[in-house]
Amino acid sequence: MRILTLPCLMIILTLAACQSHNQTTQNDVQYPATRTSDVVDNYFGTDVPDPYRWLEDDRDPEVEGWVKEQNKVTQDFLSQIEYRPQLEERLGALLNYERVSSPRKVGDYYFFSKNDGLQNQAVIYIQKGIEGEPEVFIDPNQLSENGTVSISLLGASADDRYIAYSRSEAGSDWQTIHVIEVATREELSDKVEWVKFSGTSWYDGGFFYSGYPRPEAGKEFTASTENQSVYYHRLGTDQADDVLIFADPAHPNRYHNAGLTEDKKFLILYARSGTDGFETYFKPTAIRQGGFQPLYTGFEQKNYVIDHRDGKFLVMTDVDAQNYRVVAVPVDAPNVSNWQDVIPEQPEVLEDISTAGGKLFAQYLKNATSRIFLYNYDGSGKMELELPGLGSAGVAGGKPEDQTVFYSFSSYTTPPSIYSYDLTTGESSLFFQANLSFDPSQYETEQVFYKSKDGTEVSMFITHKKGLPMDGQRPTYLYAYGGFNISLTPSFSASTMLLLENGGVFAVANLRGGGEYGEAWHQQGMLYKKQNVFDDFIAAAEYLIDENYTSKERLAIAGGSNGGLLVGACMTQRPDLYQVAFPAVGVMDMLRYHKFTVGWGWIPEYGCADSSQEMFEYLRGYSPLHNLDKADYPATMVTTADHDDRVVPAHSFKFAAQLQQAHTGEAPVLIRIETDAGHGAGKPISKVIEEQADKWAFMFYNMGVTPENPEKVLP
Repeated sequence: MRILTLPCLMIILTLAACQSHNQTTQNDVQYPATRTSDVVDNYFGTDVPDPYRWLEDDRDPEVEGWVKEQNKVTQDFLSQIEYRPQLEERLGALLNYERVSSPRKVGDYYFFSKNDGLQNQAVIYIQKGIEGEPEVFIDPNQLSENGTVSISLLGASADDRYIAYSRSEAGSDWQTIHVIEVATREELSDKVEWVKFSGTSWYDGGFFYSGYPRPEAGKEFTASTENQSVYYHRLGTDQADDVLIFADPAHPNRYHNAGLTEDKKFLILYARSGTDGFETYFKPTAIRQGGFQPLYTGFEQKNYVIDHRDGKFLVMTDVDAQNYRVVAVPVDAPNVSNWQDVIPEQPEVLEDISTAGGKLFAQYLKNATSRIFLYNYDGSGKMELELPGLGSAGVAGGKPEDQTVFYSFSSYTTPPSIYSYDLTTGESSLFFQANLSFDPSQYETEQVFYKSKDGTEVSMFITHKKGLPMDGQRPTYLYAYGGFNISLTPSFSASTMLLLENGGVFAVANLRGGGEYGEAWHQQGMLYKKQNVFDDFIAAAEYLIDENYTSKERLAIAGGSNGGLLVGACMTQRPDLYQVAFPAVGVMDMLRYHKFTVGWGWIPEYGCADSSQEMFEYLRGYSPLHNLDKADYPATMVTTADHDDRVVPAHSFKFAAQLQQAHTGEAPVLIRIETDAGHGAGKPISKVIEEQADKWAFMFYNMGVTPENPEKVLP
């Protein structure tokens, strides 16, 4: 496995569709009074009012009162939709199926997570041997009454005696690391707090991790998060005694992660100025500060160390390879001139590299669908791992001595299945397949290509019931992301079935800014080219209408996080094109986003309004908050959460307040603020079902459609 790459998370929420009904939108919503202030910022001689600045302090009693009032208006509106309870019940039935992760081998034991169906959090199980009897290892559902504590397994010690896990509460990015002895299930007293975006890499009775200073009380979820440093924690000691391995106080706004090579000979350090490129350093493993040597410096490229063998690092790199390649780098002479290709760049994008059983598993994307190839460590012996179809696959990876590797496969119409691959025979066998209460074979996915505003060809996946008549009236849900080199590949959601089984269309567009077509595709949607992303999304909506899938009156657009920014920008640029908009946990204030928590890390992707007049003007030109003029906007439900410490809820608060003030039409423009939840990861199933039922009911009602017969969709 590559060493400690920064995780990315996003949740694709889907919805339901239905038959036309003689229903009109609510036009008498009474929005809470939101006071304004006279705050004005000056950027390069230009005054920019910020009348809702006071909403940035989400712990202020006045803001808490505003949140309660807004939520009451939203819930009062939703409560009038008579079929909402049936939608929630059907969503519960659709999600009530067993979901299992790929097994992970630790010594004689296998770990996996399983959700029986409607458990708020997946339970981590352990079994001795692949045929052993599963036992509960950690059940996060027992750690809180409302299911808001989530657990993730981290690294295991070299002797497989101990395993670390992280615990997060209420959806926050903040994590606490704990340690359990595998065989006895005994939890140790060790506790490492104030950790974000970190794994554990074990060495000599302890582990390396990345931590932050303790934040100021009361500002844990809003203040800028700075000075991430690498530490070593030895088991049985207090966190205050942890050894500082690397810190860079001169550059507080950098991420720092470190991990060991498989043979434990080298500690690899990644220094990131943001969420794009990074520097890579290494040193012989030692529990002391300093001593790192550069493998590659500068923040324009990406170099992931895969492994070390015979004095050479295996590195996945985009240096001179926008689709990535694998190179061998001599430890004693790491200059680029000494790099040798192991797996040369291909026309397809190399998405990831995993290792197991002495093999390299190269995961490629071809038109946003997965391909997996096996190689020897010298690049020879190329062989394709045959997948069940076109979709998304991922290899779990393993240790050099493993002879069985597990991989997952899913598509828009196929639930995640787990396969085992025998490295000796080269054969795959089905290890786990979900038992569903509905038939995915009734549906189909097509991939289309359409032209954006500047003529660029963009791909889009469209899923619907087989034989569905395209009469221009299909309720359609268009989702996209378009940023941070993240690829949207086919993934299954039982919730989508609620849309599809009632004659709806689900569309996912692979916009520029994503990673589906390599680094060049990413760069075409960042910084001064961000408008390309919005143009691609608008063109996707126009394509669906022009090709008679739907109409403006039956089209909803949705996206979360960077995708929330996407929806916010597109509904301000083309408010006439959609009936419903769902901007979720979005980056809405492009002039101030970098001042909160880890927002500074997005500067390489977006730019910074403080850096130059040119960048200020470009960001202000599309910033959703700053482009809400008087207009008839689509029916909108903004969604956020009170513990979102990645994209702080202030973005959504200010956007919703300004939208309610600027909106001239009759469609409702509401905000739904979840409590005890964060950016999306770790959200309990109960909250997911409630939120989706609210959203789908909102969509149907404002499209003037209703389920053909709600009781018929119940099992």
